[in-house]
Amino acid sequence: MRHARRRIVRRAARLAAVGGLLIGGTMVTRAVASEPADAPAAPHTLARSASGAGAGLVERLGSERTAGHWVGDDGRPVVAVTDEETAGSVRRAGATAKLVRHSMSELRSAASALRAAPRVTGTAWALDYRSNEVLVRGDSTVSGSDWSRLTGVAEGIGGFVRMERVQGTFTTRLNGAQPILSTAGRCSAGFNVTDGTDDFILTAGHCGPTGSVWFGDGKGDREVGKTVSGSFPGDDFSLVEYAGGKAGDSADVVAVGDGKGVRITGVGEPAVGQLVFRSGSTSGLRDGRVTALDATVNYPEGTVTGLIETDVCAEPGDSGGPMFSEGVALGVTSGGDGDCDKGGTTFFQPLPEAMEALGVRLIVAGQKDAGQGAAASSPAPGTDAAAPGAAAPGAAASVPGADGRTLLARLTDRRNVGPGLLVVAGSLVALVATRWIRAEHDRKAYRQQYSATWG
Repeated sequence: MRHARRRIVRRAARLAAVGGLLIGGTMVTRAVASEPADAPAAPHTLARSASGAGAGLVERLGSERTAGHWVGDDGRPVVAVTDEETAGSVRRAGATAKLVRHSMSELRSAASALRAAPRVTGTAWALDYRSNEVLVRGDSTVSGSDWSRLTGVAEGIGGFVRMERVQGTFTTRLNGAQPILSTAGRCSAGFNVTDGTDDFILTAGHCGPTGSVWFGDGKGDREVGKTVSGSFPGDDFSLVEYAGGKAGDSADVVAVGDGKGVRITGVGEPAVGQLVFRSGSTSGLRDGRVTALDATVNYPEGTVTGLIETDVCAEPGDSGGPMFSEGVALGVTSGGDGDCDKGGTTFFQPLPEAMEALGVRLIVAGQKDAGQGAAASSPAPGTDAAAPGAAAPGAAASVPGADGRTLLARLTDRRNVGPGLLVVAGSLVALVATRWIRAEHDRKAYRQQYSATWG
């Protein structure tokens, strides 16, 4: 009876081990083949494809038949068109068409007329694709006579130029991610770039002229580098060469505050309606939407054109800080109005234009000194991100991973192959153990039988 029970137990153990092998193998296969059914969708994929689809349609249909594109509230591309035939082409391509009166050529012509008018400090304008207008703003410093004169210019252009007064002042945000300081003031370290030989910080041009020496702390005893080239006004970008020639081990990370960072994996151009993030040493990580492109701002120091307009807030000290979305670098902070209590408009220098003019390329995740990488998602605010001080100018820090989780946490994540491998390993151990126990029992039984026979 006792031997029968032992056989039943051993048989059950072997069956359980074999079953575990089958289940573990299935788990591994499913984890490799696809994500779980309830895994959250990656929103950046939809937003990026929507932007690309809209841009492709606008380029193919031309500026006389279209008037810009944006990402709709449902994540689909929306293209402004001037006739029903073009609208049909847009719909057949899977995008949403919005019929408008004025083409992109007309909007650009209006912006050119505004640029040709006498310059008024404290004004800004941009092409508002959604309303099919050119939106002109004037801050609190613009006098009544200057505003009346500019209003007259707008009325002469046509009824699709909208005038709007705003509170606050359009200023460069001099004084950003990690702070860098010089005699010119405080600015942000933007993105790390390279020319293939040396590494640089790409930041705002208004931060300081060529020759400005930058330090990483208030004591002035840790030199970061020196401004070697830039453009302001007209554009708003500059290049700070690292004093040691290299940016450090984690040059592909930008700081977002609270000891966290975000890996940068590529560079791109934003779309109107896209969700973006900005980091600065004064106000930390902030988010908002792109509201317009190709904006012009008349700062007190001069006029800057071709900027990205957003509703992300910023404050003095955030100048030059990085703007990004889903790990893709988009621009550096130029200026704006308002603050992070009451909100406002913030403008950014587009990154691709700046890098082309400076002859540099972005240092990206896993491809340092190897050019631009493919776009990939970045951690959302509030989640664990990359290395704490990795974005500090000149600082070298190891980056454990995009989300900083432990090895055990990754193994027990059901989206990974770890759980399946653990089940397989446990089943193998159980199978080997049952065979060893059976072999030991057989050896003992043989010895007992042999001893009894010999006796």
